[in-house]
Amino acid sequence: MRSRLKIRGETRQSSALTPSVHQCYTACVVCVCVCVCVCVCVCVCVCVCVCVCVCVCGVFSRKKLTPEPGPEPGPSSVSFRSDQSMDKPIEFKGGPSTDPHSLEGVYGSSGAEPDSIFTLLEDNIISFVKAELKHMQKIVDGDDPECSESQMEGEDEEQRRSKEAFLNITLYFLKRMKQEELAERLQSSTKAPPYQRELKSKLKKKFQCVSEGVAKAGSPTLLKEIFTELYITERGSGEVNQEHEVIQIETASRRSDTAERAITLEELFKAPPGRPRPVRTVMTKGVAGIGKTLLTHKFTVDWAEDKAQQELHYTFLLTFRELNMLRGRSFSLVGLVDHFFSGSKKAGICSFQDFLVLFILDGLDECRLPLNFLSTQTLTDVSESTSVEVLLINLIRGELLPSARLWITTRPAAANQIPPEFVDMVTEVRGFTDLQKDEYFRKRSTDEEQVSRIMSHIRTCRSLHIMCHIPLFCWITATVLEDVLKSREKGELPKTLTQIYSHYVVLQNKVKTVKFDGGAATDPHWNPQSRKMIESLGKLAFEQLQKGMLIFYESDLTECGMDLRAASVCSGVFTQVFREESSLYQDKVFTFIHLSLQEFLAALHVHQTFISSKVNLLENSWMFKFKQTLNLLHSGGQPDLNLLHQSAVDEALRSPNGHLDLFLRFLLGLSLPTNQRLLQGLLTQTGSDSQTNQITVKYIKEKLRESLSTERSINLFHCLNEVNDHSLLEEIQQSMRSGSLSTEELSPAQWSALVFILLSSQEHLDVFDLKKFSPSEEAFLKLLPVVKASKKVKLSSCGLSERICAALSSVLSSQSSSVKHLDLSNNDLQDSGVKLLCEGLKSPHCKLDSLSLSGCVITEVGGASLVAALSSNSSSVRELDLSYNHPGDSAVKLLSQTLNTLRADHGGEQRIKAGVRKYFCHIHLDTNSINKNLRLSDNNRMVTCVKKKEELYPDHQDRFDHYQVLCSTGLTGRCYWEVEWNGYVSIAVSYRGIRRKGYSDDCRFGFNNQSWILECFRGFYSIIHNNIFTRTSCLCGSSGRVGVYVDCPDGRLSFYEVSSDSMTLIYTVCTSFTDTLYPGFGFGSIGSSVSLSPLRQTDRQTDRQRDSHTDRQTHRLTQLHRQSDKQTDRQTHRQHRQTVRHRDRQTDRHSFTDRQTLRQRDRHTDRQTDRQADGHTDKQTHTATQTDRQTYRQTNTHTERQTHSYTDRQTH
Repeated sequence: MRSRLKIRGETRQSSALTPSVHQCYTACVVCVCVCVCVCVCVCVCVCVCVCVCVCVCGVFSRKKLTPEPGPEPGPSSVSFRSDQSMDKPIEFKGGPSTDPHSLEGVYGSSGAEPDSIFTLLEDNIISFVKAELKHMQKIVDGDDPECSESQMEGEDEEQRRSKEAFLNITLYFLKRMKQEELAERLQSSTKAPPYQRELKSKLKKKFQCVSEGVAKAGSPTLLKEIFTELYITERGSGEVNQEHEVIQIETASRRSDTAERAITLEELFKAPPGRPRPVRTVMTKGVAGIGKTLLTHKFTVDWAEDKAQQELHYTFLLTFRELNMLRGRSFSLVGLVDHFFSGSKKAGICSFQDFLVLFILDGLDECRLPLNFLSTQTLTDVSESTSVEVLLINLIRGELLPSARLWITTRPAAANQIPPEFVDMVTEVRGFTDLQKDEYFRKRSTDEEQVSRIMSHIRTCRSLHIMCHIPLFCWITATVLEDVLKSREKGELPKTLTQIYSHYVVLQNKVKTVKFDGGAATDPHWNPQSRKMIESLGKLAFEQLQKGMLIFYESDLTECGMDLRAASVCSGVFTQVFREESSLYQDKVFTFIHLSLQEFLAALHVHQTFISSKVNLLENSWMFKFKQTLNLLHSGGQPDLNLLHQSAVDEALRSPNGHLDLFLRFLLGLSLPTNQRLLQGLLTQTGSDSQTNQITVKYIKEKLRESLSTERSINLFHCLNEVNDHSLLEEIQQSMRSGSLSTEELSPAQWSALVFILLSSQEHLDVFDLKKFSPSEEAFLKLLPVVKASKKVKLSSCGLSERICAALSSVLSSQSSSVKHLDLSNNDLQDSGVKLLCEGLKSPHCKLDSLSLSGCVITEVGGASLVAALSSNSSSVRELDLSYNHPGDSAVKLLSQTLNTLRADHGGEQRIKAGVRKYFCHIHLDTNSINKNLRLSDNNRMVTCVKKKEELYPDHQDRFDHYQVLCSTGLTGRCYWEVEWNGYVSIAVSYRGIRRKGYSDDCRFGFNNQSWILECFRGFYSIIHNNIFTRTSCLCGSSGRVGVYVDCPDGRLSFYEVSSDSMTLIYTVCTSFTDTLYPGFGFGSIGSSVSLSPLRQTDRQTDRQRDSHTDRQTHRLTQLHRQSDKQTDRQTHRQHRQTVRHRDRQTDRHSFTDRQTLRQRDRHTDRQTDRQADGHTDKQTHTATQTDRQTYRQTNTHTERQTHSYTDRQTH
């Protein structure tokens, strides 16, 4: 009989004599049980019995015979797999034991005989065996994919050994039953791969402890105790960012913590939603000191401690610092792994294809191997030897060991060393969020008062608060502030970066004095040896900073005049300034603990060199040296720091990526006497006075007047902060607080100051409203950096056009953009502007959730552009407002299928007019509200104030006692209407609840909180609300036309002076309307009148003007065509005459007399032909001109009659 075995989802044919899987396990159970009960002296069974007893006794030693009630087992918190593999409690039979650790306790407590005890033991062994075999069957059936590593979570080593012993028993019986294939599958599914346990033990030993600061002897710090979760986000592509990393941190600090998808370490290799392809290679970017390396250590330790990523069989952490040492040597992939993780070859690992392996490559930015992905040879054999760079390239390309996973960390500037097609997902370590900063400081100290003061101080210092996104800077800041608070003086806490790093260097020298020199904390800070070490480190820092190097090998030290022994001594005594890292075979690698400390020491070196040697290391031109010599002669040999500062400012501004920005801040900060006193003994005192700093400040302000990039301008404001000059910022802040800020009068430097202030204010970055500053395109372009950093951008009704759409599209497509909500409503962007905007909407970096394009003059063409942009997979827009446009039914239908929310109401062809006239609505007077001294005419569209009361109006509760009338049409959404006025009138909008009876201010438009009016009187327009008068700058005559625009949801009320060809804004009221508005009119003198002007009258006049203009253009074109025809006719006749002459001359060319006759005849013929042609053309022209004149006269007569008719009606 043939049976089929289902093993891991595969169906295989077994031999005819092989029993089923169930029979195998049944037989196994019977054999194991019999071996316990039957005393048959079979050697194999005796051995098995002993193994089972050892296995079960191991369990007994930790469990009572009857388990206490407790919580049901649940899935492991660190496992992403199903809960089918979790251990079920073994149901032991028998009563409770007084001492579960010995059988004597059982005898003593129950008084039972040994036979009953062993009977109970037999039952418990059978229960244990059944549970284990059931669990194993699930594994080979593929129902439980977890390996035994994750099953044993929470068990100690003895319990694991017990289960492994029973597994060996099971494998033995399966092999005796000729089930080798099943035994092999069970073994590969449950037993850890060779060398894995040893590797995990080595990794735990290497990475589970860290040194933060100077570790105390005998008390290493566990990584899990100090590790604070870092904010990691998915960042789209691996494009390079060349900006200074401090600028990148500052930009990232403005982005919302919820603006991007945050991921955890456990989700690192999980494909994000919508990406079907599995993630093989992950690149994690982050600035120096942000915590990338610590993150890789935490990941490795979690794997080694069986807490996460247990589907991985091996995790190998390699650093480029160590890989650089192997340049020029040959390895196979197997050999390279064994080189760094000795024992892997000895354990028999010669191929990785059968295992899931993760390679972590830390520090791509430190790689000095030539990574040429285009021309490197292909390698697929893990046992073939080649250079290290070829191994890495083929591993990254996926040609070597394609089943492996890769995790690469790098600083942003080096991200482009790996082509993007070889990277499946890019993440970014953003460092600490504000909450994580607080968590970090609380973990450091138990002194709540001290922690609270430190956190409060950091929040008040903008530059410190930004830098504390970097975990290492948090440690530096905490170290300095704790020392200052503990000192006897307890002076003012440092506020600038220069002060922080000056304190830090002094503190590290104090540690060296006490720990290594045997001195006291009160000894002078700087002795000659310490000073020489710092000077050597400063020179190394500056020369390597110019090359962009952060790690240094022996060759780098030699170039800077420092030998290996001196560097080792420096790293040995200044352990928290300069570090030595030993790789395999004692190769040395040196580095400063952070880039910012390298920049500080570089600035210190340049400053000290200029003071002591009068040499400016930043300037080599002969012109500067000549200028410096003149200054030295003028100042009596004293170097002028202003020259150094000015050349440093110029050099920093010339840098394309801002790599000297932080260096410049430190260099300027070192000129302050307070910092020089702090570094007394190390730094030569310059005695610089306030005048020196003022010259530098003036020079920086002059640079701010130039057209600088936003990043360079912001850094110059940080420089002003380092030299304690806040005049420019305080000037702008005072204007903003007083409400007197006029953006029309701002200088370029003040614009830069305004941008800096807004970017530093979280309040302004939550919602940016352009109308608060200036509703103009110029202001928008100046404030573009603020727009990019804001979450919600309100640009509605700002008079913007397609001109700004290209800039706005660039903002939306920027990786650093934070814009989630954009309101562009009521701007005439038109189809051309929408098309430009859609380029940004298509970008995968666009984070926009909602977009309002209401009233933007969009037709079917613009609708098609929006459909194409928002239907793409990369589009993030889910809400779109297209109301008051005419995008077409097809676009509306397609967009409604793509978006969650679409508004397309109030559409139609009338919405494609420019300006507010697209919102025109018809209003009707309420005859029940009209005062009896107001007369209606022109079909109730004209109101005139008269002396005699109208008897036709019956009494009504809504009728005004004042000379006023309200309309019956309530206003919703956006509305526009026009009126013609004469005399003394008030054009109003009011709530319907305004009082009608009486003569108090509560009943009068504009003199209460229920209404707003534009008063037209005595040559002035005035706005009145709640009895408050506002005189506008516009003058008026005794009559005119006024347009009124109301945006009820936006709270905007605007009045326009309308002429035949233009509209001039009189005044705009911005408020919040709490009820439905109604148009109204008030009259201040007898004879004053108001007439409602339908838009069609305006359109007709416009059409007439357009038609008249067209007629004139047509008449001119007709004349031009006729002149052209006349000239053409003449040319034709001349050509004909030339042909006749030529023919005649050929006939009579031999006769002189004939030639004279021919000339006379030709002249006579020419004159007659010209007269005939001109006569014919003149007759045609005269006839056509007469017709045109008649048409033109008829058209003008018709137009004049209509105009006179309209004017007569108006006069009447």
